[in-house]
Amino acid sequence: MTLAHLPVVTDPELSCVEASDLCLSFGATPALRGASVTVVTGEILAVMGPSGSGKSTLLHCLAGILRPNSGEVRFRGRRIDALGEEERSTLRRDHFGFVFQFGQLVPELTAEENVALPLLLSGTRRTQALGAARELLAQVGLDGLGRRRSGELSGGQAQRVALARGLVGRPEVLFADEPTGSLDSLNSEHVLELLVAATHQFGTTVVMVTHDPRVAAYADREIVVRDGKATSLTPGGGST
Repeated sequence: MTLAHLPVVTDPELSCVEASDLCLSFGATPALRGASVTVVTGEILAVMGPSGSGKSTLLHCLAGILRPNSGEVRFRGRRIDALGEEERSTLRRDHFGFVFQFGQLVPELTAEENVALPLLLSGTRRTQALGAARELLAQVGLDGLGRRRSGELSGGQAQRVALARGLVGRPEVLFADEPTGSLDSLNSEHVLELLVAATHQFGTTVVMVTHDPRVAAYADREIVVRDGKATSLTPGGGST
């Protein structure tokens, strides 16, 4: 059975993404030292830790961006760290969404084109993709701003475009790496409220890296990464 034909997991007691004993070094510098974490289907998990602790590296392994030196990563029960780059790229395109700290919008594209980009890359017709993008932009409070480019948007508006882009494909898992790190407190709250509302509406599982306890407070559960290992701060999942 291919990944595309795996059944969607809807039981909230089942794990969506699971990592076991991950180790990864960059040259002689270890980033992960036996990190393990279970992400429960439908939850918002905050991954906390100081700079350089390995939290972003852990997220990138969970998302299939990086391959660990040892250990296993499973998505819906299937091991993904052993997949080739092309298969992992397809997995990220078809099942995952991403939001990064600085949005990383394509400056040459309009807001609606940026949001539609994941759908266009997966082969969706342009008119249908743009229609879905406009609908989602309206949901994040940007109705009527779809024709603006990133340079014509405020920081908060641009990050809401990035959030809409991450959600437009209705991903099973949204990976957010410091999604409000470049925003002031008011815009941070707005983006986080939209993220929580949208992910609950779509039934999306969220893994969110942050160093800010105020951001982590929006999550259902928190883990902390220190010295390349993960420890659960709140009940509800297995982390070591």
